[in-house]
Amino acid sequence: MMSSRAKYHLGQVVRHRKHSFRGVVFDVDAMFSNTEEWYAAIPEDVRPSKDQPFYHLLAENDQSFYVAYVSEQNLVADYSGEPVQHPDLDDLFGPFEDGAYPLHFQLN
Repeated sequence: MMSSRAKYHLGQVVRHRKHSFRGVVFDVDAMFSNTEEWYAAIPEDVRPSKDQPFYHLLAENDQSFYVAYVSEQNLVADYSGEPVQHPDLDDLFGPFEDGAYPLHFQLN
């Protein structure tokens, strides 16, 4: 049995290593938990390993807001101090403070 520990936490701002988008972590899967069709659509030469944490992000780029599903190997922490403008942030998080977003609710 494989054991994974997430490097990034809920409410943390991260950015993609290769693509120009950033986002806020709102959920974490200990290992890949999306569809095989989604995984197969990633070009084989850049397809990430499934046995690592995958992050659900409220993401943004220069053109739009969306939800992204990204492997840990493709993320880096964002220390810019700039808030993310995603319109769904207020549903899950409190106001941006000290470079992160605090959760609105208590987790079990």
